[in-house]
Amino acid sequence: MVSFRFPFSIPPLPTGIISPATIACSVALTAGISAGISISQNSTSVQNTLNSFVYKKPCFGSLSLSEGDVAVKEEKSGVVFPGVVDGNKGLLGVGLRRKVLFGLKNIDVYAFGVYADESDIKNFLNEKYATLSTTELKNANISQDLMESDVSVTVRLQIVYGKLSIRSVRNAFEDSVGTRLKKFGGSDNKELLHKFTSQFSDEYKIPRGSIINLSKEKGYVLRTTIDGKEVGSVQSQLLCRSILDLYIGDEPFDSKAKEDIDNKLVSAITE
Repeated sequence: MVSFRFPFSIPPLPTGIISPATIACSVALTAGISAGISISQNSTSVQNTLNSFVYKKPCFGSLSLSEGDVAVKEEKSGVVFPGVVDGNKGLLGVGLRRKVLFGLKNIDVYAFGVYADESDIKNFLNEKYATLSTTELKNANISQDLMESDVSVTVRLQIVYGKLSIRSVRNAFEDSVGTRLKKFGGSDNKELLHKFTSQFSDEYKIPRGSIINLSKEKGYVLRTTIDGKEVGSVQSQLLCRSILDLYIGDEPFDSKAKEDIDNKLVSAITE
């Protein structure tokens, strides 16, 4: 046990009756002096302890893309999207698909929400970006890497235009997805395009409020559902990338939604 020698002497207490208050003061004085000397002698240890609280970059162990299961409204259409779908896919952002009708006016075709599996996205961000500086993150094209990754992503489309037919949807995808297939894979992809667009057969009705899910699953499988009913699936990394490019690529349907999604991915890394 360490003993302390004080460089001064404590005056003796007066003889006679010693009050409890006097004893308490003496004990407090002695304890205070001892504590002061102990802290002085261990200042290096204290500093080392304080240094251990220096902020370190998180490793996304508790990353959550959504603020719980909080719904988010797409402001232009008024469509509300759940914060989480399929139990574990968090909302990255929402947007609106608009189309020029007969060259005269824009119509709101459908609102969309982009979701990603929270476990997949946590691993994806850790592996690719955990060591990058803030400047490097600003220059990184995270959404581009996300499109090429095997992270599970769902694009949820909710029909806004009440007169939309399934044939119109099929024709629109033939045009937009066909352009992306050619962009990323060359011209000989007609069979792949047909496998996808033929899922939107005339038997399906899509009144206002109908929901179409385009889900990229593990192994680059694109699964399509209409109002909860599966209508087909296609295994193709090229097709999955082409679909996601419509929403988070360089020329997205809604540039503001793409920007919001990019910002959310960056904030998940830096916060």
